[in-house]
Amino acid sequence: MELSARAVRVSIDEFAGGRLASLQVNGHELLITSSPDPMGWGSYPMIPWAGRVRKGRFTFRGGEYQLPINMAPHSIHGTCFTRPWETNDDGTMSIDLGPSWPFGGHAVQRFDLTKDRLICTIEVHNDVRTMPAFVGWHPWFRRPVSLSFAAKKMYLRDEEYIPSGELISPPVGPWDDCFTEVVAPPRLSWVGGPTLTLTSTCDYWVVYDQPTHAICVEPQTGPPDAFTLDPQLVEPGKPLVATMTYTWE
Repeated sequence: MELSARAVRVSIDEFAGGRLASLQVNGHELLITSSPDPMGWGSYPMIPWAGRVRKGRFTFRGGEYQLPINMAPHSIHGTCFTRPWETNDDGTMSIDLGPSWPFGGHAVQRFDLTKDRLICTIEVHNDVRTMPAFVGWHPWFRRPVSLSFAAKKMYLRDEEYIPSGELISPPVGPWDDCFTEVVAPPRLSWVGGPTLTLTSTCDYWVVYDQPTHAICVEPQTGPPDAFTLDPQLVEPGKPLVATMTYTWE
C-alpha cells in the first residue's frame, strides 16, 4: 500500500506483517527499511500483545495459557508482525490473530496521511468471547541527531528485561525500558531533515536507544508482560482501539 501527500511518501507492506516499511519526508527516509530479522525494521504492529510475555505463560480467568516462544525463553511482540495482512476495499488492513492465539479474534489497521502527519490506528476485536490484549507499535528510526524524551516513572526491569511491577524515577539512559507518565511527546531530530513528534492514546512507552544505528520509541497500551501486570479486556462489541500519530515539521 502506497500513500503520498505533497513531499511525503509512505509505504505499508501488508505481506511483511502489515508494517510501515518506509516513511520519507522531503526525501529523508526516517525508518530502517530492511533487516534479516523481522523484528528489526520498519514500524510494525504488536498484536495482541506488545513486548515480552514471561516464558510465554499467563493466566486468565482461571485458565493457564502457553504462547509460542519466539525469543527464548519468552514470547514477544504478538502473532501478527510476520504474517500477511489482507487489504480491504475501504483502505484498511485486517488479520485474524492466528492459530497460536488461544482466544480467536481479529485486528484491523487504518492509516490516514496528510501533508504534516500520519495517523496509525489499531483495533482488536473479538465477537465471540472476552479476552485479554495489549497492543502497540515498534518503529525502528534511523539514528537521529537527538531524542527528546522525559517521563516521571519507569518500570524497574529484572535480568530478563521484563518489568517487575515496581515503578522508579528514570535514570539516565541508554535505555531498553518501559516508561509511563510521559512529560511531553517524544521528539526526534535529524541533521538536514525533519523534526518528528510522536503522540499516542497509549499510556506506556518503551524506549530502546542502545543500538548505534537506530532508536525505537514504542507506544503501548500496557507494559511488557501486561497480561500479569495490567491486563486489558476485549469484549464482544468493545474492541481495544489505539492510535499513534507521527507529526513532522
